[in-house]
Amino acid sequence: MMNNTNYRFDRETSNPSDSNRPSGMSPQQAVPLLPVHEGVLFPGMTVGIHLDEKQKVDVLQSNLPESREVLVVSMDPEDNLPAHSGKLVTRARVIRFNRVDNGLMVVVEGLSRNRLDEIRGSDPGYTGMGSRVVESSAPAEDEYWQAAQRNLRQAAKSLVSTATDIPDQVASMLEHLKKPGALTDFLAANLPLPKENKLALLNELNIVRRVDRLQSAVDEQLRIASLQEKLRENVQSELSDAQRRAYLREQMRAIQKELGEGDEADDTVRELREKLETAGIPEQTYEQVQRELDRLQRLPAASADYASTVDYLETVAALPWAKRSDEQIDLSAAAEVLDSDHYGLEKVKRRLLEYLAVRKLNPDGRGPILCLVGPPGVGKTSLGQSVANALGREFVRVALGGVRDEAEIRGHRRTYVGSMMGRIMTEIKRAGTRDPVMMLDEIDKMGSDLRGDPASALLEVLDPAQNQAFVDHYLNLPFDLSQVVFVTTANVLDTIPPPLRDRMEIISLSGYTPTEKREIATRYLLTRQQSANGLNNTQVSWDDDAIEYVISQYTKEAGVRLLEQKLASVIRYGAARVARGETDSFHISKATVEQALGAAAGIAETVNATPRIGVVNGLAYTPVGGEVLPIEAVQYSGTGALRLTGQLGKVMQESAQTAESVVKSRAEALSATTDFAITDTHLHVPAGAIPKDGPSAGVAMFVALASLHSGRKVKGDIGMTGEVNLRGDVMPIGGLAEKTLAAMAAGISKVLIPRGNEKDIPELPPEVRASLEIVPVDTVDQVIEMALAN
Repeated sequence: MMNNTNYRFDRETSNPSDSNRPSGMSPQQAVPLLPVHEGVLFPGMTVGIHLDEKQKVDVLQSNLPESREVLVVSMDPEDNLPAHSGKLVTRARVIRFNRVDNGLMVVVEGLSRNRLDEIRGSDPGYTGMGSRVVESSAPAEDEYWQAAQRNLRQAAKSLVSTATDIPDQVASMLEHLKKPGALTDFLAANLPLPKENKLALLNELNIVRRVDRLQSAVDEQLRIASLQEKLRENVQSELSDAQRRAYLREQMRAIQKELGEGDEADDTVRELREKLETAGIPEQTYEQVQRELDRLQRLPAASADYASTVDYLETVAALPWAKRSDEQIDLSAAAEVLDSDHYGLEKVKRRLLEYLAVRKLNPDGRGPILCLVGPPGVGKTSLGQSVANALGREFVRVALGGVRDEAEIRGHRRTYVGSMMGRIMTEIKRAGTRDPVMMLDEIDKMGSDLRGDPASALLEVLDPAQNQAFVDHYLNLPFDLSQVVFVTTANVLDTIPPPLRDRMEIISLSGYTPTEKREIATRYLLTRQQSANGLNNTQVSWDDDAIEYVISQYTKEAGVRLLEQKLASVIRYGAARVARGETDSFHISKATVEQALGAAAGIAETVNATPRIGVVNGLAYTPVGGEVLPIEAVQYSGTGALRLTGQLGKVMQESAQTAESVVKSRAEALSATTDFAITDTHLHVPAGAIPKDGPSAGVAMFVALASLHSGRKVKGDIGMTGEVNLRGDVMPIGGLAEKTLAAMAAGISKVLIPRGNEKDIPELPPEVRASLEIVPVDTVDQVIEMALAN
């Protein structure tokens, strides 16, 4: 790599064209070879050559002769250095070494053209022997030659004065270069020529032909410089014309204003004005829009602001400022819609009908924001669509899962390139009315980062007392969202910030019982999947036990999403037979299910009803439904430590420690036989790969430890849930519906719950209340009495 090209014109008297100059290098002396891949070194030039490999640096410094001379070989990176034997190179002298961050910069001065006679050594330590070549002398008295020199010098001066990429000091150097050899080497080094042309000039020993070659190159550069100058003049002329047109346009507008004709001068502005005037924009808001219109009228059509302002005003005009749905609420029809779309969910349907009844009595009232919370696949999103159908309104959905940017809610400010409205206003525009039903889906799965907190931005959107003047950053105009029916969905409430949760009315959706799943499959899922696979009811028939077999053996979920996938797989299995012409219709039995889905997965789990010491059926709530957690405890000799495993969270670990303290404080009442000072206890909650947390396993942990230390067995058909405090009280918990569903599915017959949850028993599915004996308890003493065998 070559850098910092400099020409030593004060050395012109010793240019290689001067035959009296001594070579300075013994014919028998080998000097280092220095390859360069960028540029060509001419005699008289001073350049820096970068060496980035320490080995090359060390070899060069060790082989450098007393004369500090080297042979510089101009070559391509892929060339082989020994292949340049016999070619012309440049003899140079090393002036100095400069240390740089990534290697060494070798500053060399070109001395003369030499022929590389011999190459010795190997990479990276190549050395070589070169001999001075004799250049042809100039015909001093020849008129053509004299004219060629003057033409070259004048053309070079013209190029320097015209071109922008040639240093200004080159002009002064041209005055000092009298000898043709020095002049040609100087011009060849400084003209922006391709590398192959420069190599040709280095190899040209005939000074006359070298001047002719350079004359052609300078003439070509002059033509390029002339074209560049013409292009610059054209650009300046166009800018001047644009400025003149802008001035005349302003004059014309002033004249039209005096004549009263200025408002309708521009078609685009006139069309936008007509749209905005009929959009129903509130008066105060329209004043701001009017200022944008006036600004647009003053802008040149070619400016960037003109296009962005037109887009902005078209967006404002397209919003449904005054357009409302033709709402006619029929509560009987709404109930039919909800019943036809969803099976069960009676509490949810009742609450939705109450909401619709209030809307009918007070259409302009600000209703609550509904938040449907439940496991996946229980019908939260489709309930929102049903509400829109019952109201006769447009339905739009905003998926908030994974949203981390506040601008997704409030929009981007217009100062940014590519700015746009937020998701809320974009969906309002798409709906075409100011009062759609807007489903904010997966509101519990929003995040936050350096771009802001979208949950905080939703505080204004979901507050009926504030959203009548919601301001999107892109619009910068207040828009009334108070007539929008917002329905949000979530799987859990824990991740929703409390200020946002307070603005919503929570409606919990529990999972479905096996009976409800069978009804949903029969009424909705089978018909939908048969139609989706090109079949009708006459071509497919099911055994009742086949559907139940799919539910119990191939699915384990609170909702019916996986169930629908499995049913679809079975139907596709039969549809393939029909498509192949093997049959016109088919019947699906348990055997058919196994053929389509493979061997039964055995997903349905039942508890071990055998009483055991230290094993308790705890009940847990997860985002996908309820679970039965067998909590296990063992003891062994040690130092009184408590070991906890099973990926337990901090709250659950504290519950275990509280349970241990309660057991130790009641050791005498429990008839504990353990010497706690010399005994370690290990408490494990399967499955170990799944993280767990929460306080509701406290009572189950207490019973497991009490059983372990007293030696009394725990009844295997009993399950329990509840938080325990140090006084031994059993405190209320959440997710009772999901936990009792899991207990029923696992074959548990009795469930112990906190007394504080007794009020939730009537809300449980009838099938659960019929299958389970649900016993409220106040203290751990009552739990011990019912859970431990005598």
